[in-house]
Amino acid sequence: MYSVANYGSMIADRIRMDAYVRALRQSVKPGSVVLDIGTGTGICALLACQLGARRVYAVEPSNAIQIAREIAAANGYADRIEFIQDLSTNITLPERADVIVSDLRGVLPFLGSHFASIADARRRHLAPGGALIPQRDTLWAAIVTAPKLYADFVEPWEVHNHGFNMQAARKLVLNSWGKGRVEPEQLLTEPKLWAQLNYATLEDANAAGELEWTVAQSGEAHGVLVWFDAVLADGVGFSNAPGGGAAVYGSALFPFLEPVPLESGDDVQVRLSANLVVDDYLWSWRSTIRRQGIVKAEFQQSTFFGTPLSPLQLRRRASNFSPTLNDDGQMVSFILARMTGAHSLGEIAEQLLAEFPARFANHKAALAKVSELSQQFSR
Repeated sequence: MYSVANYGSMIADRIRMDAYVRALRQSVKPGSVVLDIGTGTGICALLACQLGARRVYAVEPSNAIQIAREIAAANGYADRIEFIQDLSTNITLPERADVIVSDLRGVLPFLGSHFASIADARRRHLAPGGALIPQRDTLWAAIVTAPKLYADFVEPWEVHNHGFNMQAARKLVLNSWGKGRVEPEQLLTEPKLWAQLNYATLEDANAAGELEWTVAQSGEAHGVLVWFDAVLADGVGFSNAPGGGAAVYGSALFPFLEPVPLESGDDVQVRLSANLVVDDYLWSWRSTIRRQGIVKAEFQQSTFFGTPLSPLQLRRRASNFSPTLNDDGQMVSFILARMTGAHSLGEIAEQLLAEFPARFANHKAALAKVSELSQQFSR
């Protein structure tokens, strides 16, 4: 979940925000119904009202929605915005929206349930002929020299290791990707198209593609840089490309396991894939660099290898593992089983304290645990 300060950074990014303002101005007409998915502190909902929307449904699962309510009231729009604290996939609206606006991306558009949320909203909530903001995202990739960004990955394990061998940690972090900014002159190859996301038709949450380059500029390659160009409405968009663009996103660096010196004429092949597993993306990038047909370097990387897993964790994930609840699981099960609408939180806390007296110092501590689960699971 984003903090209120995070939402402030998004609003302060003029390139991003100016594009959303122009897209809303183009799409929202007097009398429009607007659905704002992931409203945060409510800026797009407010803009829609300012542009004449009759009704705005502002959806946000986090507690930032309370700030949005206060801001809407302070600006005289509380009667035209209905705030809904939930996921958009859980709600049913009394009418279809003429405009659906969202920004559910992270550094890249591949973030959690982003695509599923947009596809669901398009099917269930968008009026015929209605507008989606954004319309599409196009993702680009290039080989980059980025010594400072690469140092962020490796220096703790190579330079600041106090004389210890920390290669196990170094390899793990190099199977992760990170956010950064680079200049256009740091690209050692021209950008190549990796994926196109058309939100009017998108259903598949995954993407994969082969990328091939012949190096035109010599230099030390540190990995693959990926960014997106967004089209919010006809003729309106922004980018997080090197050398500028929406700063709140940055670009994504998928590092090599080792820096590779490239010469003009070298061939580089990368297969990059993103696969949604439950609610997070598993990224894989396989890279091969050749000089006159001879392999100079070859790397097989994945965020799966960037996640430390103990033998116990792996055993617990195996399909043939037969689990039983541990003490915490039994306690949570005890609480949830009593959330039937027949007991108050105070009553459940009393029962919890009686059942697990060693876990809680007093009724207040038990109530805090019950309230935490209530916030997460009750309706």
